[in-house]
Amino acid sequence: MLYALCLLLFVVGLYGVVTKKNVIKIVISLVIMGYAVNLFLIMLGYREKGVAPIIDQTTEAAKFAQTSVDPLPQALVLTAIVIGLGVTALMVAICIRLYERYGTFDITEMRKLKG
Repeated sequence: MLYALCLLLFVVGLYGVVTKKNVIKIVISLVIMGYAVNLFLIMLGYREKGVAPIIDQTTEAAKFAQTSVDPLPQALVLTAIVIGLGVTALMVAICIRLYERYGTFDITEMRKLKG
């Protein structure tokens, strides 16, 4: 069920990227798609009643493997959040430059003004 909600969030973002003509709305749709992927990766590493993946001398290896949460998706998502923030800042900067040059955020108007 929750995976379907991630898919729905991704599809909403994809719809915005494909159908919108405003550059800012396209950037927001791309960010929504990134959030959907991050949420999906976090859910892959989730385990019901899982424990933190920290081993000490008293921990049994077999029990630990069955009950611990996978830390790799969490690390991947933290990295993806940082990279996504940088990419979003770059996209917004490009949108600002496009507005300065063409005076609009509309893609169809930019195509008309180009040639």
